[in-house]
Amino acid sequence: MNIDLNLVHDILYRDGQLVWDEATQKGIADCYTFLQRFSGDKVIYGINTGFGPMAQWRVEDSRLHELQYNIIRSHATGAGVALDDRFVRAAMLARVGSFAQCKSGVHPELVALLTEFINRGIYPFIPKHGSVGASGDLVQLAHIALCLIGEGKVHYRGAWRDTKDVLNECGLKPMGIHIREGLSCTNGTSVMTGISAVNQIDAENLLRLATVAAVWMNEIAGSYDDLMAAPLNESRRHHGQISIAEEMRRLSEGSRRLQKRENQLYTQSDEVRNTKVFKDKVQAYYSLRCAPQILGPIADTLAYSRQVIEEELNAASDNPIVDPVTENVYHGGNFHGDYISLEADKMKIAMVRLAMVSERQLNYLCHDRINGILPPFLNMGTLGLNYGIQACQFTATSTTAECQTLAMPNYVHSIPNNNDNQDIVSMGTNSAELCTQVIDNCYQVLSILFLAMAQAVDCLGIADQLAPATKAQYDAIREITPTIIEDTPFYEDLAAIEKYLRIV
Repeated sequence: MNIDLNLVHDILYRDGQLVWDEATQKGIADCYTFLQRFSGDKVIYGINTGFGPMAQWRVEDSRLHELQYNIIRSHATGAGVALDDRFVRAAMLARVGSFAQCKSGVHPELVALLTEFINRGIYPFIPKHGSVGASGDLVQLAHIALCLIGEGKVHYRGAWRDTKDVLNECGLKPMGIHIREGLSCTNGTSVMTGISAVNQIDAENLLRLATVAAVWMNEIAGSYDDLMAAPLNESRRHHGQISIAEEMRRLSEGSRRLQKRENQLYTQSDEVRNTKVFKDKVQAYYSLRCAPQILGPIADTLAYSRQVIEEELNAASDNPIVDPVTENVYHGGNFHGDYISLEADKMKIAMVRLAMVSERQLNYLCHDRINGILPPFLNMGTLGLNYGIQACQFTATSTTAECQTLAMPNYVHSIPNNNDNQDIVSMGTNSAELCTQVIDNCYQVLSILFLAMAQAVDCLGIADQLAPATKAQYDAIREITPTIIEDTPFYEDLAAIEKYLRIV
């Protein structure tokens, strides 16, 4: 069974269902059967020993079930607001993705119950704070496990309720403890991976929107179209830049606003020969002209983060690893979240850059002395009496500044804990959550930019000259909010535009 981002997207946003294939179900059962036989007379971490630095203590056979319950209850210590339902559902998907590798030795009923939670929209309460990212997301995964044993609270059909009541209502039974279900539920990278999977979907959407904006901005400016030319961008060799330029060429098809340099400046007309100062800019500002070079690295970053996230969605991030093939149990650190933490930081930095270029494009539209073709702040009312989108720029600038503050990598902020057993940790869930904050900010900045671009089109009266792709965006914005002439509060319009842009 393979869980990729397309499946995550389908389950999160299209009410898709998780369905197990027979081979995976058999593999999970076989792994459990092997561990049951193998563990009878051996010392295995977390099965008949304590956890973490307490692993030096052997646990009596008569108390092994109690041991598994104890790790769940003792580690349900998170703090802060509850994670959004989509993050919780994605985290549960990541957990079943780990179990689907058939290397955890859990009883099949655990996987079946977790699948029911996913498919029925039962969301365990997971607090925002608690994970240091090694041994994975112990605290936050313990909150999922707490609900799987019928305790704690879940968000179900829009209300917070006692888990036991929801299980009874749905005809479900709490999972039983067989060998190591408590440890396997809590040990792994599933929360940081789930959050990062959602972030990846949003980041790819933001890049798509920023690419549309890059074309739309150059149409407004009446730029020369060779900034996206294939020979220019292919000479740089970077795949991301080449792909962004190619997409910009596709989006710009049918535009009557972009100029051809060969028709304007490469002619030998008397007008060109005799002109000393050109009215139109020979080259646009960097935030417009360098879109392939700025968005290209973001595209490459997201391509690699997608690969890492999908690998982690299908990784055995448990410890120890139970391998029926070699008939052995291996102790190590597959729960360590460095892969996700580093990619979350890289994604976050890329999104900060996206917010920055969007804010600069907004500044171009607002600054009449820079663009030379638009009224100050796109003000179509009475200058001095009306203010256009002047104050909207404040919000975009402030939000972008917050993104820049959040750009500091979190991956490097390890703090030893757990009696120094966890002497270097990933902080991967913190990294993913900070990335989420930047992504939310990016949507807000782009909402203001899209509002401004639609207003700029109206200022110039060029709606019928836009490419079909950008005209469609203009029409969508105008369905949400009319042309701005008189001063009006913008916050509800911006929220509605953000909701539109968030459709993935």
